[in-house]
Formats: sequence, structure tokens, C-alpha cells
Amino acid sequence: MSILIEKNTRVLVQGITGKEGAFHTGQMLQYGTQIVGGITPGKGGQKSEHGLPIFDAVREAAKETGATASVIFVPPRFAADAILEAADAGLELVACISEGIPIQDMCKVIYRLKKTKTRLIGPNCPGVISPGKSKIGIMPGFIHREGSIGIVSRSGTLTYEAVSQVTARGLGQSTCVGIGGDPVIGTTFVDLLPLFEEDEQTEAVILIGEIGGNAEEEVADFVSKKFSKPVIAFVAGSTAPPGRRMGHAGAIISGGRGTAQEKIKVLQKAGIHVVGNPAEIGDVLSSTL
Repeated sequence: MSILIEKNTRVLVQGITGKEGAFHTGQMLQYGTQIVGGITPGKGGQKSEHGLPIFDAVREAAKETGATASVIFVPPRFAADAILEAADAGLELVACISEGIPIQDMCKVIYRLKKTKTRLIGPNCPGVISPGKSKIGIMPGFIHREGSIGIVSRSGTLTYEAVSQVTARGLGQSTCVGIGGDPVIGTTFVDLLPLFEEDEQTEAVILIGEIGGNAEEEVADFVSKKFSKPVIAFVAGSTAPPGRRMGHAGAIISGGRGTAQEKIKVLQKAGIHVVGNPAEIGDVLSSTL
């Protein structure tokens, strides 16, 4: 098993004719993802460079192809509308890779999504991959291996580091999710942990956090009460000065809250194995299982 996606998940690409959309569509197809069409307004009826049908609207595409998921590669000024269009079409899962979407736009999106059945991953994220089954997004498929470790992360680059270590030890991954580092995102750590708890394939979870916000504090509370599997965590940004934005839009410390030290303390109190260096993730994981 896995979470969110599986081998037969039928996927649409919003922005399939753009440079990024076209390139990563090819990568997803090569991995085995069931891409069934793309959306570019004004180009409906044409074929993409991959031979896939192009539609003007998500609703039309979903009806014609039976798609239940989409991945978004459109400029930030159009991305919020693209997310809502996918939700209005009834898609169950939307991964938004686009970065730079205004926070005000995302606040409106999240409010609207609460009235739908759509789960949003991102924005400003690498997407989702269930190794050996499907990938929706930009994660490099070759470093992944099917296995038993769930990975969820606010940082794309550190996701790949964790994946590499897990793969090198022969453990592999059940599903990897990059939730994005923006202040306003569609799916949080605590939204995904219950899915990993229920997934029979997942034996442990690696969690990559960052300074800023309270996502990791929410994890600590959830794990201490409702999560039975081992969790290994790393919190990036221990050397970041207070008040300065570091990397992601969500990585900012304010009023002494959201520091790496504060997050590490509450995670450890909840029984989570916190590593001080991402290079230690694999070793700690192996000793925990």
C-alpha cells in the first residue's frame, strides 16, 4: 500500500505546454505515472509533445479521462485559480508545484477548499511519490526505492537527502510528500500522519521540519497522543538569526517562537528521535527499527 497515490492514479497536468510542465510531464511518464491529459486554455483539441490530449478546462478533461488528480505548473499569478478550477472539477488530489503565490490568494484558496473533497499538496513543493507506483511532481525518481519508510518534509532538498540515506540502507520508502514551506499550505504534517499510521506498508516516518510557524509543535502533540510508529525528525535552521526570513516564506522566527531549539525540545518530549545533522537520519532510523 501507500498513501495519497497509487499505480492506477490518473493524473492531469495543468500547464502542460509550458517549459516546466512539459519537461516534468516527460519525467513523470518515464517513471510510470498515469498521465492522461493536460490543460492549457486556448489549446484544447491539440496534442502535447508527449502525444497527450490537451483540454481548455479541468472539468472537461476530468470528464473525458477519468482523472482524479492533477499537478500544477502555472505562473504564480494564475496558480490560485488553477487550484480552485481543479477543486471545482471534483479532483481528489492536487499538487501545486508553483512558487511565489501571494499569501492572500492562498488564504482564499484554503477557505474554498474546506467546502470541497479536494486535498491540496503545496504550493511551492516538490509533490508526492510512492516509489514503484507513481509520482506527481518533480521528485527525482531514480533515488527512490519501494519500501517501508514514510517521509514528509517542508524542505524539498532535504527530502532528497533523507530519501538517499533510506535507499542506501535498503529500507526504501512507502510514500514521500513534500508539503511546501510557505506560511499557508494545503496539507500539513498532522494531516498526513494519520494516513501513515493507517498504512500497513509504513513502519516508520521521517519528518523534516524548519524554523518558523508551529507545524512541528503540532506534530509533537499529535504523536504523543495518537501515533504509534517511530518518528525520526530533523529541524533545519538552527543557526538562523531571529527575525530574519531564511529560505522558504514560512521559515521566519518571530517573538522568540518558532526557533529550531524550541521545536527540538517539544519533539523530543513527545518521544520523537531528533537528529542534529541530516547526515545522521539513516543511522538513527536503522537503530530505531
